[in-house]
Amino acid sequence: MTPAIDIRGLVKTYGRRRVLDGVDLHVEPGSVFGFLGANGAGKTTTLRVLLGLAHKTTGSVRVLGHEPGSTPTRSLVGYCPDVPGFPPWMTARDVLNSSAGLFRLPAALTRRRVDELLELTGLAGRESRVSGFSRGMRQRLGIAQALVNAPQLLILDEPTSALDPLGRRVVLDLLTALRGRTTVLFSTHLLPDVERVCDTVAIIDKGRVITAGTLDQVRAESGSVQGRLLVEVDDGDRMREALAGQPWVAGVEEEAAPGVLLLTVTDLDAAAALLPAVVSSLGLLLRRLEPRETSLEDVFVGLVGGGR
Repeated sequence: MTPAIDIRGLVKTYGRRRVLDGVDLHVEPGSVFGFLGANGAGKTTTLRVLLGLAHKTTGSVRVLGHEPGSTPTRSLVGYCPDVPGFPPWMTARDVLNSSAGLFRLPAALTRRRVDELLELTGLAGRESRVSGFSRGMRQRLGIAQALVNAPQLLILDEPTSALDPLGRRVVLDLLTALRGRTTVLFSTHLLPDVERVCDTVAIIDKGRVITAGTLDQVRAESGSVQGRLLVEVDDGDRMREALAGQPWVAGVEEEAAPGVLLLTVTDLDAAAALLPAVVSSLGLLLRRLEPRETSLEDVFVGLVGGGR
């Protein structure tokens, strides 16, 4: 099966400044792919190359098997920028009808698709003008507009960055609903969003993809991230003092609840075996001991945080 996106050795320079430095990226059809990186890491430039809005300097870039920006891709790709804009006098239905006209969709198909997209994005029945829309409603309309041609690939640039928690939840639920119906690639620096909706992820830093794969693969392959254990005892202060000298403890954080500590350890299995002995030697009661799954934030900070 042809990859939705296949990038190999992509380099993009502006004068003497190298913005992308050998980017490799592979996105499978039907997946929801998170493209992670801090501001200025190269996310938007990569998307611009994929859309044919910027030309590569060197490397290979294929979108659904075609050159970016070529005639075959124009009807196969949908795009929503981070701040979509619309004529303020239009309604949501007007916007979608206008977009369908650009793709020369038949009238019957246009009516059906517009109704489906308004329902999908929670905008059905909204007859007010776009000028009165909230930021979240505009974002959902932008996604609906990008879907009007039933694209095989939907590219979103920071779709939730400026939304409040409720708006983010609605947009993320929408992206989840698209899984399997179309390939979704969205760039973001909001790590919880990726953990919630993505099948696979890539992290870009200083113009290079430094890790990519499923969330589990990225967590497992990130050697810079250590294990974590949540410990609850009846005297957190004494436990913290005792752990300070243990060679397998890299860090201790106090949680909100009394007596609850979050340990960062160099060897998870060894720590789980040795910890009960430390508790027993102090005469404390071990109320809870459980591993904490490495978060995407742990991975991200471990990989790129040291240079910031």
